[in-house]
Amino acid sequence: MAEAERIIGTPDSAGADEPAASDGTEVPAERPRGRRRIVALFVVAVLAYLLDLGSKILVVEKLEGRDPIPVIGDLLRFDAVRNPGAAFGMGEAFTIIFTCIAAAVIVVIVRLARKLYSLPWAIALGLLLGGALGNLTDRIFRSPGVFEGAVVDFIAPAHFAVFNLADSAIVCGGILIVILSFRGLDPDGTVHKD
Repeated sequence: MAEAERIIGTPDSAGADEPAASDGTEVPAERPRGRRRIVALFVVAVLAYLLDLGSKILVVEKLEGRDPIPVIGDLLRFDAVRNPGAAFGMGEAFTIIFTCIAAAVIVVIVRLARKLYSLPWAIALGLLLGGALGNLTDRIFRSPGVFEGAVVDFIAPAHFAVFNLADSAIVCGGILIVILSFRGLDPDGTVHKD
């Protein structure tokens, strides 16, 4: 956790390098707009979470126990599947571990949010947070029991694993983080070229 906070970091604290006016008084430095970034993070997270939750409720109500619905011929269909494991159905015996990992990811993102000064990073972390919350909700509240629940997956492309909107949000957030890292944009808003 400390390493993650060190990486995220914050811009130099106010007061350390405040410029002086011509009369010798200190001119307050412009404060970063971190609060707006935090709001953006949580708005993206809530939207991702609500879309995921709504889609899963609809899938359980209308699709579970029925034949798959073709969306684009044989290339894409909606098919309700309960997944007790991780991505691609792996690790079914470790549901409790995946639940703990999702909870830890949520805690880290929430703790680091106060040090966030980059809108693209806010969007990326919001997608991760919303997706993690979506799948964690399934793990806590769906059968077979608390912290052992199976995630509802329903998007079934041909020759690929079945997934849900939370998984999509997590993957999109992860890809965005990789792109931002390669472009040299740090979560604190600084840009560096290596």
